Amino acid sequence: MPIKGATKIRNKLMKIVGTDALEEQAPRAGTYASSLHPVSVENTLCMVRPKNTEEVQRIVQLANEMTFNVVPVSSGPPHVHGATVPAAPGIIMDLSSMQTIRRVDRRNKVAIIEPGVTFPDLKAAAEGEGLKVLMPLLPRASKSVIASYLEREPITIPKYHWDMTDPMLCTELVFGTGDFFRTGSAAGPGSLEEQWAKGGAQKNPLGPAQTDFMRLLQGAQGSMGVVTWASVKLERTPKMRRLYSVSDSRLERLIELSYAMLRRRLADEFILLNHSSLASIFANDLGKENLSTKTLPDFTLLYCLSGYDEYPEQRIAYQETDIARIAQSCAQKPRRGVGEMSGQRALEVIDNPSPEPYWKQRMKGAYLEIFFLTTLDRVPTFFGEILDLMAGHDKPSSELGIYIQPIQQGRSCHVEFDLFYDPSDRAEIQRAENVFREASNRFADLGAFFSRPYGSWSEIAYARCPDTVQALKMVKGIVDPQGVFNHGRICF
Repeated sequence: MPIKGATKIRNKLMKIVGTDALEEQAPRAGTYASSLHPVSVENTLCMVRPKNTEEVQRIVQLANEMTFNVVPVSSGPPHVHGATVPAAPGIIMDLSSMQTIRRVDRRNKVAIIEPGVTFPDLKAAAEGEGLKVLMPLLPRASKSVIASYLEREPITIPKYHWDMTDPMLCTELVFGTGDFFRTGSAAGPGSLEEQWAKGGAQKNPLGPAQTDFMRLLQGAQGSMGVVTWASVKLERTPKMRRLYSVSDSRLERLIELSYAMLRRRLADEFILLNHSSLASIFANDLGKENLSTKTLPDFTLLYCLSGYDEYPEQRIAYQETDIARIAQSCAQKPRRGVGEMSGQRALEVIDNPSPEPYWKQRMKGAYLEIFFLTTLDRVPTFFGEILDLMAGHDKPSSELGIYIQPIQQGRSCHVEFDLFYDPSDRAEIQRAENVFREASNRFADLGAFFSRPYGSWSEIAYARCPDTVQALKMVKGIVDPQGVFNHGRICF
């Protein structure tokens, strides 16, 4: 069905971004839709690619004037969660052309980047200054750094994760009203260049005053506003690194060891995986036979020790000694590397974005993921629950990937269950969807916190907290009173 006023909207948008930066719905709208969860693109009028903040602001102001929906997107395809196409008649605002890395500051360990900057882009720039990027586990090469941090994807180093907003700091953004805003110490006084001249580094995310407007945008799926640049934390590149693994048939024993290490803030990268996820990540090095046969231990803890410019050997040595003592008390024995693979090679894998095919697709070609926040001690309960559900639907446990990422220095953790399936087998698709649906509801009953409620999870999460919905709608009415940003997502 034609959308009323579509031609007029396109013509006005063309005057803002130019003819080369506007694309009709066909044929590319489908590339913004979810590759795993079918989403209709019939509400998409067109795609626009603004080049700067001024164009973004003018597009949002036009959306208010002509009342159409705006869905901001910054990562490249494929998209997974279905939140990147309009649920109501509107446009896709693709920010991937805004690719400038405005500054990399070694002294203050911070970078200022635009939304189109991907992890490979930032990694190359940071390494040139002797710094490293705080990354999630094997992100796609096309993943926007800002999008990842706005979605609160967990980074792999829990001891550098102090707050849920980390590693994101200050932002420049445009609210749904069309108002331009800067958060944290970037708010001023003065321009960025004037702040730099006086030694400012845009590291304090709080402000203006005691507000923290950036929190409104994190996890909001583009429904509150759009970030046009952000400052993000970096860390120094270690001079020496060693990767170790500890394996066990019982997850509880590795969790006991994890708590003991995390309390002492030992190790940098700290990752827990089951056999299937471990094999999928290191498929090229462990051999394809490990993707289908259970030749690896049930669960593996990977951790990395780092030594920096000052006494790197001594720094690693004391951590090795402390961890060996802790592991012995937990009846564990760390070893260098992963299986027959060297620790150096394993670090090369986890230090970089995932090559294609994406690591979660290597097992069977497709996957459904269930992720939420909980505490480490409760993970075995959720694990037992999903095994029972899979058995009830005749889905083999070998088709389950598990990724556990401690966050906030181990205070809580991100838990992810990946249901691998063959996308050409309708029976397998149905089994995976049944387990996905039932497990999502059951996990919520058990206390899982869906902090990033995509799709059907929004009903599960917000139905349990009506006062939060009321508060969010009140805030939405202030920063986006006409509801121009991503209408129909989460509780809006």
